[in-house]
Amino acid sequence: MVTVLIAGGGTGGHVFPMIAVGDAVRAAAPDARVVYVGTARGIEVRVMRERGDDLELLHVLPLRGGGLSGFVRGAARASGVLPEARRLVERLDARVALSLGGYAGGPVSLAARSLGVPVAILEPNSVLGLSNRLLSPIVDRAYVAFPETARALRPSAVRLFGVPLRRAFARAPYAPSEGKLRLLVLGGSQGALALNDVVPRAIARGRDHGVDLDVVHQTGRDREGAVRSLYAELGLAGRARVVPFIDDVAEALAAADVVIARAGASTLAELCAVGRPSILVPYPFAADNHQLRNAQSLERASAAVAIAQADATEARLAGEIARLAAAPALRARMADAAAAFGTPDAAARVAADLLELARAPRHRALRFPTLGGRAGRAHEAQRSAATNQAAPPGAGLGFEEAG
Repeated sequence: MVTVLIAGGGTGGHVFPMIAVGDAVRAAAPDARVVYVGTARGIEVRVMRERGDDLELLHVLPLRGGGLSGFVRGAARASGVLPEARRLVERLDARVALSLGGYAGGPVSLAARSLGVPVAILEPNSVLGLSNRLLSPIVDRAYVAFPETARALRPSAVRLFGVPLRRAFARAPYAPSEGKLRLLVLGGSQGALALNDVVPRAIARGRDHGVDLDVVHQTGRDREGAVRSLYAELGLAGRARVVPFIDDVAEALAAADVVIARAGASTLAELCAVGRPSILVPYPFAADNHQLRNAQSLERASAAVAIAQADATEARLAGEIARLAAAPALRARMADAAAAFGTPDAAARVAADLLELARAPRHRALRFPTLGGRAGRAHEAQRSAATNQAAPPGAGLGFEEAG
């Protein structure tokens, strides 16, 4: 039995691609064991435990968001958790590790690589995340969704496969309606406060100019009450179905004429897999402004309208909604362009490649300073004698080869 470790988590943008790859691994190799690694801070605890998945938790702190002191605390904690991550990799006898970034991805990948286990990263965004950027020199594979991401990675490691999605996401024919526009509002798995406020007001302004809409609005958990009240205050209670979370996003996308959303990589991959035109309002505080770059990439492909949050006023959004409502042929072209950008088979391709890595000979182990000591050196020397002796990725980065 092959054990595949998939580490990451935090938000839906990490968790759902993790699940998609894990499901694809099991579909391709029913005897494979998939173990997810995350932290108690993320939604993986709820989502994966509801599914009955194998989930291991590490206590890791974020590297970003707390300034220099936060980075130092996070780095120290990540270094301190390496022995625990190493024991986890050994206990599970993992044959390959995949990191999607997030808090747990770095320690698990470093621990795996220190034991000679092949390591892969998956970067769904157009900009490499910090964890994946730090890991990139030592990985065997880098699965990416945007060509611009590939330019920052070692060419021999890159596989341009797209964002892994659950099997429900597939192309749905687009038949643009001439009458009432079906609008879907998505703020990501945790909602988006800015969209929750401005979109209902933009819809009300559009209605005043004759735009006929039916709306499904995902608000994020514990936010639906305020948004439902706002729609009612604007006289739109009968036109808007307000929900905290949409379980079947694929079905909701297939039923929509236009989608208003943030620009996280998973959201865009889902839009493109189904093939729907969109108005994208990127989250302005995403690391390295990657959501804006994601949105601009789709806009360049004529699949979406990208609007920076500072420019996403009631008037601007109302104008874009009205323009698309009046142009069914334009919406159809945008839907086709989005579908052409889609990669619904990404999960299967990543899974097949991961299983190939898992069955390959192990690397020579690397010894990290925090994992050293006399006992550790002896253990590594014994292990390295039984593993593949080829020079590993990452040689020359300051990691010592054991043995």
